[in-house]
Amino acid sequence: MQLNPHSKLLFIGDSITDCDRERPVGEGNGLGRGYVSLVNAWLAAADPARPIRVLNVGTSGNTVRDLEARWQTDVLDLHPHWLSVMIGINDVWRQFDSPLQTESHVGLEEYSATLERLIRATRPRLQGLVLMTPYFIETNLADAMRARMDAYGAVVGQLAEKYQAVIVDTQAAFDGALQSMHPMSLAWDRIHPNLTGHMLLARAFLAALEAA
Repeated sequence: MQLNPHSKLLFIGDSITDCDRERPVGEGNGLGRGYVSLVNAWLAAADPARPIRVLNVGTSGNTVRDLEARWQTDVLDLHPHWLSVMIGINDVWRQFDSPLQTESHVGLEEYSATLERLIRATRPRLQGLVLMTPYFIETNLADAMRARMDAYGAVVGQLAEKYQAVIVDTQAAFDGALQSMHPMSLAWDRIHPNLTGHMLLARAFLAALEAA
């Protein structure tokens, strides 16, 4: 496993990471009901002799713009050893569910530049960085939102390679499950996963860090 004992692992993102976590910082029983809590439980149960402190600062509705606005207090001031970032779903989604509210849209160029700016400023402070792609639980690759989400996911992959980050391809994790399952069995809106969907995210994260 890449995480050293007693490391502080911080998760930041949108509602998929948030999952009703406690404020101002989710920890322990306040990590929320999603993949972050599942990752924490696995790490604690799999190797109790190598404790990892897990924190959750995901915030529902966030785009990469919102992450940048709170980066100092919610990332840098918490001094994590490892940081996991999953952002981009709302950046894409607002372009489709609120097409006339263009002020809420985060285009691909802005998304890429903002995320890279945050990574570049933070990477030297970290032992390790995990970048999780955004996803859309849809099998039709020609679907407009799925195609757009794939483009944003490709940016995450490029930044992971450039900054020597661990990449978690969440879209690939869902695509694998969709060979045998319908999207509605993982998320009612193809975005917010049920517990099975969150387990897929947790398994992908743990596998990428060679923890499971």
